[in-house]
Amino acid sequence: MMSNIQRLENFLSLFSTDNRVLIVINADPDAIASALAVKRLLWRKVYEVKITYFNEIRRPDNLTMLRVLNIEMIPINEIDDKKFDRFVVVDSQPDHHECFAMFRYDAIIDHHPLSCDCAKFNDIRSGYGACSTMMTEYIKAAAIKPSQNLATALLMGIKTDTAGFLRQTTMDDVRAFQFLYKYVNPCLITRIEQAEFKENDLDFIASAIKKKKIINHRVYSHTGKIKNPDQCVITADFFMRMDSANWSIISGIYNEKLIIIMRNDGLRKSAGNTAKQAFASIGSAGGHQAMARVEIKMEDLAEVMGKDDFENKIGEWIIDQVEANAGVKTE
Repeated sequence: MMSNIQRLENFLSLFSTDNRVLIVINADPDAIASALAVKRLLWRKVYEVKITYFNEIRRPDNLTMLRVLNIEMIPINEIDDKKFDRFVVVDSQPDHHECFAMFRYDAIIDHHPLSCDCAKFNDIRSGYGACSTMMTEYIKAAAIKPSQNLATALLMGIKTDTAGFLRQTTMDDVRAFQFLYKYVNPCLITRIEQAEFKENDLDFIASAIKKKKIINHRVYSHTGKIKNPDQCVITADFFMRMDSANWSIISGIYNEKLIIIMRNDGLRKSAGNTAKQAFASIGSAGGHQAMARVEIKMEDLAEVMGKDDFENKIGEWIIDQVEANAGVKTE
Protein backbone atom coordinates (compact mmCIF):
# COMPACT_ATOMS: atom_id res chain seq x y z
CA MET A 1 0.00 0.00 0.00
CA MET A 2 1.25 3.47 -0.88
CA SER A 3 2.23 5.67 2.07
CA ASN A 4 0.93 9.21 2.55
CA ILE A 5 4.39 10.57 1.81
CA GLN A 6 4.50 8.64 -1.47
CA ARG A 7 1.05 9.94 -2.41
CA LEU A 8 2.19 13.48 -1.66
CA GLU A 9 5.35 13.10 -3.72
CA ASN A 10 3.43 11.63 -6.67
CA PHE A 11 0.87 14.43 -6.49
CA LEU A 12 3.43 17.23 -6.28
CA SER A 13 5.43 15.73 -9.16
CA LEU A 14 2.64 16.83 -11.51
CA PHE A 15 3.40 20.50 -11.00
CA SER A 16 6.18 22.97 -11.74
CA THR A 17 6.74 26.62 -10.85
CA ASP A 18 5.20 28.01 -14.05
CA ASN A 19 1.91 26.07 -13.79
CA ARG A 20 -1.45 27.79 -13.38
CA VAL A 21 -3.72 25.38 -11.49
CA LEU A 22 -7.51 25.29 -11.41
CA ILE A 23 -9.25 23.28 -8.67
CA VAL A 24 -12.81 22.36 -9.66
CA ILE A 25 -15.42 21.49 -7.02
CA ASN A 26 -19.10 21.00 -6.35
CA ALA A 27 -18.99 23.33 -3.38
CA ASP A 28 -19.93 21.96 0.03
CA PRO A 29 -17.91 22.10 3.29
CA ASP A 30 -15.88 18.97 2.49
CA ALA A 31 -15.09 20.01 -1.08
CA ILE A 32 -14.27 23.60 -0.12
CA ALA A 33 -11.93 22.49 2.67
CA SER A 34 -10.23 19.92 0.44
CA ALA A 35 -9.66 22.54 -2.26
CA LEU A 36 -8.13 24.88 0.32
CA ALA A 37 -5.75 22.10 1.36
CA VAL A 38 -4.66 21.53 -2.24
CA LYS A 39 -4.09 25.27 -2.60
CA ARG A 40 -1.93 25.24 0.53
CA LEU A 41 0.10 22.26 -0.70
CA LEU A 42 0.84 24.09 -3.95
CA TRP A 43 1.68 27.41 -2.31
CA ARG A 44 5.01 28.66 -3.65
CA LYS A 45 5.29 25.53 -5.81
CA VAL A 46 3.26 26.82 -8.77
CA TYR A 47 2.61 30.21 -10.34
CA GLU A 48 -1.11 30.42 -9.49
CA VAL A 49 -3.93 28.40 -7.92
CA LYS A 50 -7.62 29.23 -8.21
CA ILE A 51 -10.70 27.40 -6.91
CA THR A 52 -13.86 27.31 -9.05
CA TYR A 53 -17.33 25.90 -8.39
CA PHE A 54 -20.46 25.38 -10.48
CA ASN A 55 -23.28 24.94 -7.95
CA GLU A 56 -25.18 27.73 -6.22
CA ILE A 57 -24.15 28.20 -2.59
CA ARG A 58 -27.18 29.23 -0.56
CA ARG A 59 -27.12 27.26 2.66
CA PRO A 60 -26.59 29.68 5.56
CA ASP A 61 -23.87 27.54 7.20
CA ASN A 62 -21.91 27.25 3.94
CA LEU A 63 -22.16 30.98 3.25
CA THR A 64 -21.08 31.73 6.81
CA MET A 65 -18.12 29.36 6.42
CA LEU A 66 -16.97 31.21 3.30
CA ARG A 67 -17.32 34.58 5.01
CA VAL A 68 -15.74 33.94 8.40
CA LEU A 69 -12.84 31.90 6.96
CA ASN A 70 -12.18 34.42 4.16
CA ILE A 71 -12.41 31.79 1.43
CA GLU A 72 -12.07 33.01 -2.15
CA MET A 73 -13.66 31.02 -4.98
CA ILE A 74 -14.70 31.92 -8.51
CA PRO A 75 -17.96 30.79 -10.18
CA ILE A 76 -17.23 28.55 -13.14
CA ASN A 77 -18.96 30.87 -15.60
CA GLU A 78 -16.35 33.52 -14.78
CA ILE A 79 -13.40 31.22 -15.48
CA ASP A 80 -11.30 31.37 -18.63
CA ASP A 81 -9.99 27.83 -18.75
CA LYS A 82 -7.37 28.78 -21.35
CA LYS A 83 -5.44 30.57 -18.61
CA PHE A 84 -4.83 27.28 -16.77
CA ASP A 85 -2.66 24.32 -17.67
CA ARG A 86 -3.26 22.00 -14.70
CA PHE A 87 -6.66 20.85 -13.44
CA VAL A 88 -7.55 19.13 -10.15
CA VAL A 89 -10.88 17.83 -8.85
CA VAL A 90 -11.44 17.03 -5.18
CA ASP A 91 -14.38 15.40 -3.36
CA SER A 92 -15.85 14.29 -6.71
CA GLN A 93 -14.97 12.44 -9.88
CA PRO A 94 -15.33 13.73 -13.46
CA ASP A 95 -18.46 11.70 -14.18
CA HIS A 96 -20.34 12.99 -11.12
CA HIS A 97 -21.65 16.09 -12.93
CA GLU A 98 -21.64 17.35 -16.48
CA CYS A 99 -19.76 20.51 -15.46
CA PHE A 100 -16.75 18.43 -14.42
CA ALA A 101 -16.52 17.14 -18.00
CA MET A 102 -15.41 20.59 -19.16
CA PHE A 103 -11.82 19.79 -18.20
CA ARG A 104 -9.23 17.02 -18.49
CA TYR A 105 -7.81 16.40 -15.05
CA ASP A 106 -4.26 15.93 -13.92
CA ALA A 107 -5.35 14.81 -10.43
CA ILE A 108 -8.47 13.37 -8.80
CA ILE A 109 -8.68 13.09 -5.01
CA ASP A 110 -11.96 11.71 -3.67
CA HIS A 111 -13.61 9.51 -1.05
CA HIS A 112 -16.69 8.46 -3.03
CA PRO A 113 -16.94 5.00 -4.64
CA LEU A 114 -14.67 4.66 -7.67
CA SER A 115 -16.40 5.55 -10.93
CA CYS A 116 -13.89 7.52 -13.01
CA ASP A 117 -10.13 7.38 -12.42
CA CYS A 118 -9.11 9.06 -15.66
CA ALA A 119 -6.43 11.47 -14.38
CA LYS A 120 -2.64 11.15 -14.35
CA PHE A 121 -2.85 10.95 -10.55
CA ASN A 122 -5.84 9.24 -8.91
CA ASP A 123 -6.31 8.95 -5.16
CA ILE A 124 -9.78 7.52 -4.60
CA ARG A 125 -10.37 5.94 -1.20
CA SER A 126 -14.05 5.14 -0.74
CA GLY A 127 -13.60 3.85 2.80
CA TYR A 128 -12.97 7.35 4.14
CA GLY A 129 -15.80 9.37 5.65
CA ALA A 130 -14.55 12.67 4.19
CA CYS A 131 -12.17 13.92 1.53
CA SER A 132 -11.00 16.42 4.17
CA THR A 133 -9.52 13.48 6.07
CA MET A 134 -7.46 12.51 3.03
CA MET A 135 -6.29 16.10 2.58
CA THR A 136 -5.36 16.33 6.25
CA GLU A 137 -3.09 13.33 5.68
CA TYR A 138 -1.47 15.19 2.77
CA ILE A 139 -0.95 18.25 5.00
CA LYS A 140 0.63 16.09 7.70
CA ALA A 141 2.84 14.28 5.17
CA ALA A 142 4.06 17.68 3.96
CA ALA A 143 4.90 18.65 7.57
CA ILE A 144 2.65 21.71 7.25
CA LYS A 145 1.21 23.32 10.36
CA PRO A 146 -2.26 24.31 9.13
CA SER A 147 -3.46 27.85 9.65
CA GLN A 148 -6.44 28.42 11.92
CA ASN A 149 -8.73 28.95 8.94
CA LEU A 150 -7.50 25.88 7.03
CA ALA A 151 -7.72 23.65 10.11
CA THR A 152 -11.23 24.92 10.87
CA ALA A 153 -12.37 24.32 7.28
CA LEU A 154 -10.95 20.77 7.22
CA LEU A 155 -12.48 19.93 10.58
CA MET A 156 -15.86 21.23 9.37
CA GLY A 157 -15.48 19.12 6.23
CA ILE A 158 -14.92 15.99 8.31
CA LYS A 159 -17.67 16.82 10.76
CA THR A 160 -20.19 17.59 8.01
CA ASP A 161 -19.59 14.54 5.81
CA THR A 162 -19.53 12.11 8.76
CA ALA A 163 -22.48 13.88 10.47
CA GLY A 164 -20.40 14.24 13.59
CA PHE A 165 -19.05 10.66 13.20
CA LEU A 166 -22.55 9.19 13.03
CA ARG A 167 -22.27 8.30 9.33
CA GLN A 168 -19.56 6.24 7.63
CA THR A 169 -16.43 6.89 9.68
CA THR A 170 -12.99 5.35 10.00
CA MET A 171 -10.24 5.74 12.57
CA ASP A 172 -8.46 7.82 9.92
CA ASP A 173 -11.30 10.35 10.16
CA VAL A 174 -11.03 10.39 13.94
CA ARG A 175 -7.24 10.82 13.88
CA ALA A 176 -7.49 13.65 11.36
CA PHE A 177 -10.11 15.36 13.53
CA GLN A 178 -7.88 15.06 16.59
CA PHE A 179 -4.90 16.48 14.70
CA LEU A 180 -6.88 19.46 13.38
CA TYR A 181 -8.57 20.30 16.66
CA LYS A 182 -5.27 21.62 18.06
CA TYR A 183 -5.30 24.39 15.44
CA VAL A 184 -8.98 25.35 15.06
CA ASN A 185 -10.90 28.26 16.48
CA PRO A 186 -13.89 26.74 18.36
CA CYS A 187 -15.72 30.07 18.19
CA LEU A 188 -15.62 29.96 14.40
CA ILE A 189 -17.00 26.43 14.40
CA THR A 190 -19.89 27.51 16.63
CA ARG A 191 -20.57 30.52 14.41
CA ILE A 192 -20.70 28.35 11.28
CA GLU A 193 -22.86 25.62 12.81
CA GLN A 194 -25.38 28.02 14.32
CA ALA A 195 -26.10 29.58 10.93
CA GLU A 196 -28.57 26.81 10.10
CA PHE A 197 -31.82 28.41 8.92
CA LYS A 198 -33.06 31.52 7.20
CA GLU A 199 -36.67 32.61 7.57
CA ASN A 200 -37.54 31.38 4.07
CA ASP A 201 -35.98 28.00 4.93
CA LEU A 202 -38.53 27.62 7.72
CA ASP A 203 -41.31 28.56 5.28
CA PHE A 204 -40.02 25.88 2.88
CA ILE A 205 -39.98 23.25 5.64
CA ALA A 206 -43.52 24.22 6.65
CA SER A 207 -44.69 23.75 3.05
CA ALA A 208 -42.86 20.39 2.80
CA ILE A 209 -44.53 19.22 6.01
CA LYS A 210 -47.95 19.89 4.50
CA LYS A 211 -47.04 17.81 1.42
CA LYS A 212 -45.36 14.93 3.22
CA LYS A 213 -46.32 11.28 2.88
CA ILE A 214 -45.03 8.56 5.19
CA ILE A 215 -44.70 5.04 3.75
CA ASN A 216 -42.84 2.21 5.46
CA HIS A 217 -41.09 4.68 7.80
CA ARG A 218 -39.94 6.71 4.80
CA VAL A 219 -40.95 10.37 4.65
CA TYR A 220 -41.55 11.72 1.14
CA SER A 221 -42.27 15.29 0.11
CA HIS A 222 -42.25 16.57 -3.46
CA THR A 223 -42.11 20.35 -3.21
CA GLY A 224 -42.70 21.30 -6.86
CA LYS A 225 -40.74 24.14 -8.43
CA ILE A 226 -38.13 25.51 -6.05
CA LYS A 227 -35.74 28.47 -5.94
CA ASN A 228 -32.97 26.82 -3.93
CA PRO A 229 -32.15 23.08 -4.00
CA ASP A 230 -30.22 23.39 -0.74
CA GLN A 231 -33.57 23.80 0.99
CA CYS A 232 -34.33 20.19 -0.01
CA VAL A 233 -31.14 19.17 1.80
CA ILE A 234 -32.09 21.13 4.91
CA THR A 235 -35.58 19.64 4.87
CA ALA A 236 -34.33 16.07 4.35
CA ASP A 237 -32.08 16.45 7.39
CA PHE A 238 -34.95 18.00 9.35
CA PHE A 239 -37.33 15.10 8.64
CA MET A 240 -34.73 12.60 9.87
CA ARG A 241 -35.35 14.01 13.36
CA MET A 242 -38.78 12.33 13.40
CA ASP A 243 -38.76 9.36 15.73
CA SER A 244 -40.66 7.22 13.21
CA ALA A 245 -38.53 8.07 10.16
CA ASN A 246 -35.84 5.73 8.84
CA TRP A 247 -35.55 7.59 5.53
CA SER A 248 -36.43 11.01 4.13
CA ILE A 249 -36.75 11.69 0.41
CA ILE A 250 -37.28 15.33 -0.54
CA SER A 251 -37.59 16.49 -4.15
CA GLY A 252 -38.11 19.62 -6.18
CA ILE A 253 -37.72 21.03 -9.70
CA TYR A 254 -34.88 23.50 -10.20
CA ASN A 255 -33.48 24.88 -13.46
CA GLU A 256 -35.36 22.28 -15.51
CA LYS A 257 -34.01 19.43 -13.42
CA LEU A 258 -35.64 17.17 -10.87
CA ILE A 259 -33.53 17.21 -7.70
CA ILE A 260 -34.00 14.36 -5.20
CA ILE A 261 -32.25 14.41 -1.83
CA MET A 262 -32.20 11.16 0.16
CA ARG A 263 -31.26 10.54 3.77
CA ASN A 264 -31.52 7.43 5.91
CA ASP A 265 -30.40 6.24 9.33
CA GLY A 266 -27.50 4.23 7.91
CA LEU A 267 -28.79 1.01 9.46
CA ARG A 268 -30.59 -0.40 6.46
CA LYS A 269 -30.07 -0.40 2.71
CA SER A 270 -27.62 2.14 1.35
CA ALA A 271 -29.16 5.42 0.20
CA GLY A 272 -26.47 5.72 -2.48
CA ASN A 273 -27.13 2.25 -3.87
CA THR A 274 -30.88 2.79 -3.78
CA ALA A 275 -30.52 6.08 -5.66
CA LYS A 276 -28.40 4.41 -8.33
CA GLN A 277 -30.75 1.45 -8.74
CA ALA A 278 -33.82 3.65 -8.93
CA PHE A 279 -32.64 6.61 -10.98
CA ALA A 280 -29.16 6.20 -12.56
CA SER A 281 -30.65 4.97 -15.85
CA ILE A 282 -32.12 8.43 -16.57
CA GLY A 283 -29.95 10.85 -14.59
CA SER A 284 -27.00 11.28 -12.28
CA ALA A 285 -27.47 9.42 -8.98
CA GLY A 286 -25.26 8.30 -6.13
CA GLY A 287 -24.06 8.88 -2.61
CA HIS A 288 -23.15 7.09 0.60
CA GLN A 289 -24.81 4.70 3.04
CA ALA A 290 -26.87 7.43 4.70
CA MET A 291 -27.15 10.14 2.05
CA ALA A 292 -27.67 10.45 -1.70
CA ARG A 293 -28.53 12.93 -4.43
CA VAL A 294 -30.25 12.53 -7.79
CA GLU A 295 -30.48 14.99 -10.68
CA ILE A 296 -32.66 14.26 -13.73
CA LYS A 297 -33.28 16.58 -16.66
CA MET A 298 -36.97 17.29 -16.99
CA GLU A 299 -36.90 16.51 -20.72
CA ASP A 300 -35.48 13.06 -19.95
CA LEU A 301 -38.05 12.53 -17.21
CA ALA A 302 -40.84 13.42 -19.63
CA GLU A 303 -39.63 10.70 -22.00
CA VAL A 304 -39.85 8.13 -19.20
CA MET A 305 -43.11 9.25 -17.61
CA GLY A 306 -44.95 10.45 -20.68
CA LYS A 307 -45.38 14.14 -21.45
CA ASP A 308 -49.09 14.36 -20.58
CA ASP A 309 -49.37 16.23 -17.25
CA PHE A 310 -46.33 14.38 -15.92
CA GLU A 311 -45.20 17.14 -13.53
CA ASN A 312 -48.24 16.52 -11.32
CA LYS A 313 -47.31 12.84 -11.08
CA ILE A 314 -43.65 13.21 -10.12
CA GLY A 315 -44.19 12.81 -6.38
CA GLU A 316 -45.97 9.48 -6.77
CA TRP A 317 -43.43 8.33 -9.38
CA ILE A 318 -40.55 8.98 -6.97
CA ILE A 319 -42.34 6.98 -4.27
CA ASP A 320 -42.84 4.06 -6.66
CA GLN A 321 -39.18 4.05 -7.70
CA VAL A 322 -37.77 4.26 -4.20
CA GLU A 323 -40.17 1.74 -2.68
CA ALA A 324 -39.43 -0.76 -5.45
CA ASN A 325 -35.68 -0.42 -5.04
CA ALA A 326 -35.60 -0.22 -1.26
CA GLY A 327 -36.98 -3.74 -1.17
CA VAL A 328 -40.34 -2.96 0.43
CA LYS A 329 -43.59 -2.73 -1.45
CA THR A 330 -45.70 0.41 -1.13
CA GLU A 331 -48.52 0.00 1.33
